[in-house]
Amino acid sequence: MSAKAGVHPKGTFTAQNVIDNIKKDPNYHKAGAIGLFIGVVRGETLEGEKVEKLELEAYEEKANEILTKICDDLTQKSGIVNVQIHHLLGEFKVGDDLVYVAVAGSHRTQIFPVLREAVERYKSEAPVFKKEQIVDAKGAKTQYWVSEKHHIEGS
Repeated sequence: MSAKAGVHPKGTFTAQNVIDNIKKDPNYHKAGAIGLFIGVVRGETLEGEKVEKLELEAYEEKANEILTKICDDLTQKSGIVNVQIHHLLGEFKVGDDLVYVAVAGSHRTQIFPVLREAVERYKSEAPVFKKEQIVDAKGAKTQYWVSEKHHIEGS
């Protein structure tokens, strides 16, 4: 798979796939650095409750369109060679990878701001939905859909 962005079922896409995609870019010879962000399942909520698992779903067609647009937009920035955003879908346990964001550019100073912008944009723009299963202090299990905007403020 050589797409620069998209949503993928858990287990079908890895961080190595992202690196391989970038290295296949015909302009890769212009890169002097690759920055990689890996979002993982955190073991507790912002309120300190224990997370048992996450379930991620997406409006896939729209998510693929938006993730691709973010990559295309950011690739236009000076010195940027390639931007990749790949979000995984399915059921996840604590510590599992959820998303890979990578930026290749001419110099390290150019990639970090773009990497951060790519992460912030996918979190606020892509229609990816997260359901947390938590255990409270008394051991009671509950599940609920989480707004990404809620987590952006506290992340």
